[in-house]
Amino acid sequence: MSVNPKAQEGSATAGTGYPPEVRERLERDAKEIIGRYPKTRSALLPLLHLVQSEDGYVTDAGQEFCAEMLGLSKAEVVGVATFYTMYKRRPMGDYHVGVCINTLCAVMGGDQIWDELSEYVGVGHDETTPDGRISLERLECNAACDFAPVMMVNWEFFDNQTPASAKQLVDDLRDGKEVSPSRGPKRLCSFKEASRVLSGLPDGLASDGPAAAGASLEGLRVAKANGWTAPAKGDDQ
Repeated sequence: MSVNPKAQEGSATAGTGYPPEVRERLERDAKEIIGRYPKTRSALLPLLHLVQSEDGYVTDAGQEFCAEMLGLSKAEVVGVATFYTMYKRRPMGDYHVGVCINTLCAVMGGDQIWDELSEYVGVGHDETTPDGRISLERLECNAACDFAPVMMVNWEFFDNQTPASAKQLVDDLRDGKEVSPSRGPKRLCSFKEASRVLSGLPDGLASDGPAAAGASLEGLRVAKANGWTAPAKGDDQ
């Protein structure tokens, strides 16, 4: 594994603002991630998720850390961190609630859900409630149009939503009640925990809960009922 030599100097001379114990832990995780790539700069995206899992957003210190570990300029890191919407530039809530407002979800009620939920919670796009529990985001396509309108909480699916169910979901999250996604792990993790998983450090819950259901499987059901199968390799099309 090739790591920028500056990162080997340790926290005593590091340019980031992390305390020594945090810096040591981040370096250990970062080196594991970097070691998976033939070119170190390829690890920038997961490393940005890693620092976001520490701070709840991509801080100045996090950007400096990524630059040091990968031998990049800070400008290169900032250019990437500000391009992708999953990297946040201000603190997000423990539960980051996204409402899909792309075409199908919008016409099925997503726009109304967003308007009512934003007014109900009292914050707008990429803003966080004063108690730090909830942040909201207007999301583009979640690739779940068959369950529209769709919301996500910390990137887990909540399907077939209504304004009322969206408000109830947020209330339950604020009250600390157990909330399970429509698909995916039964336990809903925090925004920081989700960022750590996205960095490539699994939480062991990848196979927990259903991965597909209902409308997503309708085509398979119809095919089985009619005895349809995919053409064999080499068959005429």
